[in-house]
Amino acid sequence: MKRSLIALAFAGVGFSLSGLAHAVDVNVNIGVPAPVVVAPAPVMVAPAPVMVAPAPAIVIGWHGDRYWDGHRYWQRREWEDEQRHRGHGGYHCPPGHAKKGEC
Repeated sequence: MKRSLIALAFAGVGFSLSGLAHAVDVNVNIGVPAPVVVAPAPVMVAPAPVMVAPAPAIVIGWHGDRYWDGHRYWQRREWEDEQRHRGHGGYHCPPGHAKKGEC
């Protein structure tokens, strides 16, 4: 019986020491790591978008008080005189005005 009590005591001491072994924390400090230097990424500049303006559309006819015939602007009196000289006889109603019923 004495042997079993001694064996039981050794077993108890073994179990208690195994619990202490799990509670041990071992830290190993190697030193401060070297600083890490990262090169900046190259800046990619996108080309500016090219904007193409549409060609201005100039319509033949009256623009305000001037008449555009496709080549030049005429003042109202000039245009009326030119129309009379071309053989139209009298006053000629411009196409845009005739459509609107202004003549």
